[in-house]
Amino acid sequence: MELSGHSYRHPAVDRRGFLKIAGAGAVSWLTPLGHLLSQQQEQGPKGAPPRSVILLWLQGGPSQLETFDPHPGTNIASGTGAISTARKGVQLATGFEHLAEQMESVSLIRSLVSKEGDHERGTYLGKTGYRPEAGIIHPSLGAVVCHKLPGKRIDVPPHISILPGQWPSRGGFLGDEFDAFKVEDPEQKVPDITPHVALPQLDQRLADLKVVEAAFARGRGDRVKGTHHQDTIARARTMMTSEHIKAFDVSTEPAELRKAYGDNAFGRGCLAARRLIEAGVRCVEVTLDGWDSHANNHSIHKTKVAMLDPAFATLLKDLKKRDLLRHTIVLCMGEFGRTPRMNPAAGRDHWPDNFCAAIAGGGIRAGVVVGETDPEGGKRSDDNPKQPKEVWDVHATVLAALGLDPKETRRAPVVQRPIALSKGEPIRELLA
Repeated sequence: MELSGHSYRHPAVDRRGFLKIAGAGAVSWLTPLGHLLSQQQEQGPKGAPPRSVILLWLQGGPSQLETFDPHPGTNIASGTGAISTARKGVQLATGFEHLAEQMESVSLIRSLVSKEGDHERGTYLGKTGYRPEAGIIHPSLGAVVCHKLPGKRIDVPPHISILPGQWPSRGGFLGDEFDAFKVEDPEQKVPDITPHVALPQLDQRLADLKVVEAAFARGRGDRVKGTHHQDTIARARTMMTSEHIKAFDVSTEPAELRKAYGDNAFGRGCLAARRLIEAGVRCVEVTLDGWDSHANNHSIHKTKVAMLDPAFATLLKDLKKRDLLRHTIVLCMGEFGRTPRMNPAAGRDHWPDNFCAAIAGGGIRAGVVVGETDPEGGKRSDDNPKQPKEVWDVHATVLAALGLDPKETRRAPVVQRPIALSKGEPIRELLA
């Protein structure tokens, strides 16, 4: 697939990628006391900046009017209603009854703008904070976080994409080791982890492989060592028997909690995200696909909101209950919004000119509303304080809340020029 003049290959972080980016964890993690001590070390003192990110990615472009910025009673609402929330004066679209109760923990950016109205290009911008360029693949937000905040004592990848969809997050010029490891519905087992033979037989196969590889390595010197193949095999062996793999398994959670998240793949994905963050994973992306409502907009959004609302709300409650929300930033957004006017098919088309995102968690001020979508259906609100915010400003805000400098640069290979972690400016109203 070609994107902006260069090849944009889909991530292929399967078993090999998994093994490449996972390291052998400390034995202490295998005991309850060790787990607790490691978790405390990860979280740090109460004043420490957050260390993890959960991205709820709404693939397809959700309507701002049917989600986070309803304008009930106006022509552009086309019948969509609104409900009050725990944050006085802030409304959400009808259907967000669960999230409404959590709005004292959530802030909204209602004045996002973008120049990308295509799904692939808009997704690239949304996940990397950069528009596509020829000759370079920018790292996603999760890859940057994993690169700058390396984790310790964990045998699973630090960057995970659940229900990854067509364009999961990439490591870009930071390296394939920062690609998101892809898993589907957490109801299923993690792929390529369970041995197909008994452990003694597996050990014998690995011993045989070592003999073959030793013969192959003769005379090839550092070229073979440079592949780090033996390290990969050792890490694979460690990971296949690691206790950390259980973080993907949501079936061990209480039935009541699983029901609260939602009996669907996205709900289970959000529950798995909490478990993975609790285990020490840096960034988890959970995708809810299907928001592309060129026809039957209202019915499509009703179905999707019915999945997003309980999962998002329960995730926030669950993180708070476990004292994880102050260490975790939760960002919910899609690649663009939908047109204020309905088309003849009762749908809304692509609208990058004014849309929304929701954000919560450590380092982010709660209960803030930044800007608004134009109640008259215009493209943007240019008057202060409703000044439009670019997608890269959201990235800069998350990085700043994590204690990172968005303007820090890294020289990208191929193009050989310094590129900032983010080209945006932090949204100061959102920083605690």
